[in-house]
Amino acid sequence: MDTIDTYYEILGDFDAERLRAILAPDLDFEGSIAGRRSGVDAFIAGAAGFAAAARTITMLQREPTAALYDAELPSGTVRFAEFFEVRDGRIHTLRLHYDPAAFRAATT
Repeated sequence: MDTIDTYYEILGDFDAERLRAILAPDLDFEGSIAGRRSGVDAFIAGAAGFAAAARTITMLQREPTAALYDAELPSGTVRFAEFFEVRDGRIHTLRLHYDPAAFRAATT
């Protein structure tokens, strides 16, 4: 299993320490609501909230450094696209794209 597959496995059965182990300490993250941030702590907190809300994640397309999936959330389904840079078995860059209005509506 590669690092990105492990990432999605962790989102399905959330474990903060396992997630921390595959993230670079200086993770460069960019998301539609969070904006651009560096470091893992805020990302792990956000991922924990997402994992708790997501009932299912249905992978639609998976490429070596990208994924397209639908997440069933409490009030609807939202499509997400993620783009990764992985080095030495750790995620160094993660770009997350989705419709913020659809996400907010689906999580209320």
